[in-house]
Amino acid sequence: MLSNRQEDLLIAVVLVEFSYETVDVDPELAAHAWQLAADRLVTWDVTPKEAVDELPIGERFP
Repeated sequence: MLSNRQEDLLIAVVLVEFSYETVDVDPELAAHAWQLAADRLVTWDVTPKEAVDELPIGERFP
């Protein structure tokens, strides 16, 4: 089970990826997704890379 912090970081990582994938299609939506991600990352005082490093990505969840 993920902690609240891990859930927030996972959501932030997904929002960053969504922003990257949609910037050419809808720049305004991409910017909004990026801002939502940034807000979550600031709350936990981490960068996107630190968030990815902290998450159990590639590991099996119990």
